[in-house]
Amino acid sequence: MNWYVDVLKNYVGFSGRARRQEYWMFFLFNFIIAVVLDVLLAATGLRAIYYLQLVYALAVLLPGLAVFVRRLHDTGRSGWWFFIGLIPIVGAIILIVFLATEGDQGQNAYGPDPKQGQYPGGGGGYPQPGYPQQQGYPGQGYPQQQPGYPQQQGYLQQQPGYPQTPPQGYPQQPGQTPPQGYPQQPGQQGYQNPPQGWQG
Repeated sequence: MNWYVDVLKNYVGFSGRARRQEYWMFFLFNFIIAVVLDVLLAATGLRAIYYLQLVYALAVLLPGLAVFVRRLHDTGRSGWWFFIGLIPIVGAIILIVFLATEGDQGQNAYGPDPKQGQYPGGGGGYPQPGYPQQQGYPGQGYPQQQPGYPQQQGYLQQQPGYPQTPPQGYPQQPGQTPPQGYPQQPGQQGYQNPPQGWQG
């Protein structure tokens, strides 16, 4: 429904591009409305239904022509290709092929890609051509390290600027060699309650 309303909002927008879904959804809604009005006219025979059909056809004439031209622009063709439809049978077939053809990827002479404009970065998380990959998400494995943060390594590494201290209850005694990785702290002498097996 949104595709139909968007075409009506862009009433006489002949510039730019229109993707296949935009054009064919507008065509589908017009077809359904026309069938419903025809059925009502056949069932009731009211002249008011006939006038309603004329009013609706005039109301969607310009937006329908505009989205037709934008659809041709999306395939890299000028709107003047519209007049090839005047050729009986063959012209109509050629236009149907043009309207069903996928649009040019990326920007062309008539404007940016409408798919990229509507889905920046790509639908479903897949980036479209022309959009840089988001920083920190390589697409495989784990996210990359964010800029400005040092790479973490190991477990509970010693922070810079903080002297490492021995565990509580192990003050260094004079003449003793401290355990590996625990430097002697200045001003501490002796120790209290040494653990079993610690020789002074």
